Amino acid sequence: MNLEILTPEHTLFSDAVYGVQLPGVSGSFEVLEKHAPLVSALKAGRIKVLNDKTHTTQFEIQSGFVEVIHNRVTVLVEGAKHV
Repeated sequence: MNLEILTPEHTLFSDAVYGVQLPGVSGSFEVLEKHAPLVSALKAGRIKVLNDKTHTTQFEIQSGFVEVIHNRVTVLVEGAKHV
């Protein structure tokens, strides 16, 4: 599955990944390959990118939105930084 994490200034992350864990406003959730289409608001917290089954990359965010469609995850965030 392809993941893009975008800020208003630049692309923070863009690559093929195993999955991603996100801080939704109603609680954290995980998106894996072939996930159903979804749009959700995100609250302040940590995005955990599962590069594969053993390696992760993490980002702190203040808020944002995520769209999942056709095995492509697009995350639009404010106040993001690599942890």
